[in-house]
Amino acid sequence: MFKSLINLSRPILLLLAALTYSLGAGIAHYLGKPVREASFVLGGLAILALLGSASLFAEYFRLPLTPLKEGETPRQREHFRVTLLEVSYAGLSLSAIAILTLLITNSLNLPADILVILAFLFLLAYSIPPLRLSEIGYGELVLAITLGTLFPALSFLIQYGQFHRLLSFTTFPLTLLALSYLLIFNFPTFAFDLKIGRHTLLTRLTWQHAIPIHHFMILAAFLLFAGAPFLGYPWSLVWPVFLALPFAIIQMIWLQRIANGGRTLWNFLTALAAATFGLTTYLLALTYWIR
Repeated sequence: MFKSLINLSRPILLLLAALTYSLGAGIAHYLGKPVREASFVLGGLAILALLGSASLFAEYFRLPLTPLKEGETPRQREHFRVTLLEVSYAGLSLSAIAILTLLITNSLNLPADILVILAFLFLLAYSIPPLRLSEIGYGELVLAITLGTLFPALSFLIQYGQFHRLLSFTTFPLTLLALSYLLIFNFPTFAFDLKIGRHTLLTRLTWQHAIPIHHFMILAAFLLFAGAPFLGYPWSLVWPVFLALPFAIIQMIWLQRIANGGRTLWNFLTALAAATFGLTTYLLALTYWIR
């Protein structure tokens, strides 16, 4: 049961969230603000606990006839769902405690307060009724915005206190890469999702439209990074992300091969998509932190 809980909390997504959160603090560090370790840790704990509980809530509220793990009986399913609910509440409570501690210690400011509220609303809308965006095909959009924009912005604002144009320039391409990763994540279960009537972004777009959109988002993200000098951003901050470009190119080629009837190897493709987004984020964060 413990292993199932870990898998359903989507540890890869939590790792990517930790990277984007670290990126926000790195931008503040680059702009000359000393990073306050206690608030950095508390903010990270808050967003990771919130994201993990949202993933578990989404699984709890899935269609009653949908097995939550392979080979389970109805009785086992109900028992496991109760455990999911309890752990979800525990994660949500942990996140609330971390946020409350930040408030009590005056570590938050008005812009950060607004983003905390948005993150809570986005992830609750993603996972629980009445909206349950994860089940109607818009969950991936919510997660991409949360991962690529809200989490790094929250980390940045906790440390810096106000918005800066460098934050916007950095997060928008990352949000596109996050969405391309989440779209790839839907491909292996596409046939099963259609069978049980579950809506995802992929089932709404269909294969025919999703693949060119996926390619466009990746190319747009790296073109935006390439345009940094023309937008007034130092090239020295941006060029490291192009070390991840080969992964992005292979990702597009491999997906196109599958669309043309080639071998699937879904595990390879999803790992490649996670590496493209994760490595890009890591290289950006590392650049900001060491400068």
